[in-house]
Amino acid sequence: MEVQNEIIQHSTAAVASEKEDFNFCGPRHLTEVDWANPTHRRSVAACLVQAVYVMERDRQDKRDGIRALAPQWWKSFHFDLYMKLIDEADSCTFGAIYQLTSVSSSSGNHLAPRFVIAFRGTITKGDAFYRDLELDVHILKNGLHETSRFEIAMQSVRHVVATYGGSNVWLTGHSLGAAMAMLAGKNMVKSGVLLDAFLFNPPFFSPPIGRIKDEKVRHGIRFAGSVITAGLALAMKNKAQSQSSCPEGSFTTLTEWLPDLFVHPNDHICSEYIGHFEHRKRMEDLGAGGIERLASQHSLGGLLLNALGKPVAEPLHLIPSARLTVNRTPARDLKEAHGIRQWWSDHHLDSTTYRFR
Repeated sequence: MEVQNEIIQHSTAAVASEKEDFNFCGPRHLTEVDWANPTHRRSVAACLVQAVYVMERDRQDKRDGIRALAPQWWKSFHFDLYMKLIDEADSCTFGAIYQLTSVSSSSGNHLAPRFVIAFRGTITKGDAFYRDLELDVHILKNGLHETSRFEIAMQSVRHVVATYGGSNVWLTGHSLGAAMAMLAGKNMVKSGVLLDAFLFNPPFFSPPIGRIKDEKVRHGIRFAGSVITAGLALAMKNKAQSQSSCPEGSFTTLTEWLPDLFVHPNDHICSEYIGHFEHRKRMEDLGAGGIERLASQHSLGGLLLNALGKPVAEPLHLIPSARLTVNRTPARDLKEAHGIRQWWSDHHLDSTTYRFR
């Protein structure tokens, strides 16, 4: 029986390793990167996030030296590991900074990133899980900016920009990591630095309005929500004690930033971005853009908490502009719809650029 259990454990570990091995599941066909090609850019960004996941798994499984699986995920695209980002709370690897060492002779070289700063999402196994879960709760509470992990991430971004400049520096992340990259990107925009960002399955926690099949009911609920949110925001706008609202000028500065968001309609963690931007466009088309412009700067929950004397931070997930890419290929389950692997594979993708004030 012990021998049988040992065989099962080894078999499970082998399957897990294959999923982390670039030679088994990475985009091996991408032997030469055209940095002007959006598909290539997306694939490389996703692989560099995957490298952070695998780095943490290497640490947990004590795979080092030639046994480590992570390096192939960045070396395949001519990157070096510039710095690991370690969470001081549990010593786990949550991010990495990569430096591009060489480029091919393709025409898109001027678009190649000099540095890529990548953040992984939640790992559901091993000793990193509880810390990751704690960070997920902070996202739900809109308190990610108060965590030590985000502070380390923000310091790392500022270090790269201050040392090497903001030109050709990418931010990328998946799930929890996408939330960190988005918040870091927003902070840098407010400092006058616009960084390219590739955000895979970024969290947008809200009621699942997009799952309502009746289109009129769905639109009606969104319209009513916008009117109520805008009305409450307007009523509180001149109150000195109102601190939850993002100043209109501050939110407007984000307009010039155009992060790339990658979502799947079957992933309830991020799918509301689809309805959010479609609704913004519909409100503009109806001549109600002013209402939606005000509503989109706030969350209704934040406004209500502020009305009760409990100031909250600017909503993490709200941004005025984005290039939204949707994977329309049906997913077998939530795990597949939320997975990072889909973003370097061939799928039916639709991309739309949304720019709002």
